[in-house]
Amino acid sequence: MQVIETIDEMRAARRGWAGETVGLFPTMGYLHAGHLSLVERAHAENEHVAVSIFVNPTQFAPTEDLSRYPRDLPRDLAMLEAAGVDVVFTPSADAMYPPGYATYVEPSGMLAERLEAATRPSHFRGVATVVTKLFQIVAPDNAYFAQKDAQQVAVVRRLVADLNLPLAVRVLPIVREADGLAMSTRNKYLGPEDRAAAVVLNRALQAGAAAFDSRPAGGVAAVIAAMTQVVAGEPRAQLDYADICDPDNFAPLTELRPPALLAIAAKVGPARLIDNFLLRADGTWEKGVTVAL
Repeated sequence: MQVIETIDEMRAARRGWAGETVGLFPTMGYLHAGHLSLVERAHAENEHVAVSIFVNPTQFAPTEDLSRYPRDLPRDLAMLEAAGVDVVFTPSADAMYPPGYATYVEPSGMLAERLEAATRPSHFRGVATVVTKLFQIVAPDNAYFAQKDAQQVAVVRRLVADLNLPLAVRVLPIVREADGLAMSTRNKYLGPEDRAAAVVLNRALQAGAAAFDSRPAGGVAAVIAAMTQVVAGEPRAQLDYADICDPDNFAPLTELRPPALLAIAAKVGPARLIDNFLLRADGTWEKGVTVAL
């Protein structure tokens, strides 16, 4: 496995794979089993797999957790080497954003206004910019993302379509721990009591999906209320939002119909967590997969 730090070296490695398929999995590191599920799928669908590890400063607001975001590069590299990754690209912030850097990719519409975008106003500008740069540097045939970051997935799909980028976006189900908590790097922030409380996000989504399936007289508002009430019953959780939206453009739904995304965000102790259930166009739910740790 090669560990590459510079853009020129990464481009040279990609040229060495000319005519062969490449899968890219962009990460911010501190990997877990959910991340490795994307690496496994990338291996199954490509001749070469590249993983980027870059804690992108432009997607963090000044009040967010950039300085304390978990990092353990030696651990990550050992996991990726065991998983058979060909190249790990670990650029510095100066390499990605050199002095005088002035060009950003700016999403617009509902994707840039609601839910995560409302709570973190500069976040998707940073995500869209760094992802576009990684696509230009690595030139993958396929790029892999997790359903847990559903709004990020929608932003990336939109920019790939709008900018006519020659790659496919592959989205894999959320990987959950045995009690239903979605795997996340930020779960590291949770102490034992907060960790137990964090399962409330999954329980709220389960309640929302059950209400959705019952088609209550109150419609969308009744489903959102079902989710909200579950979180209200957990004193360690502070709800940010519970919502039902179109999974492609994040416009709020006015009626209960597929496709739909049940999305939730809450602060539990020191961690802000997000989760979602996806109702596909065929009326079946994607709630993620559970793994035993």
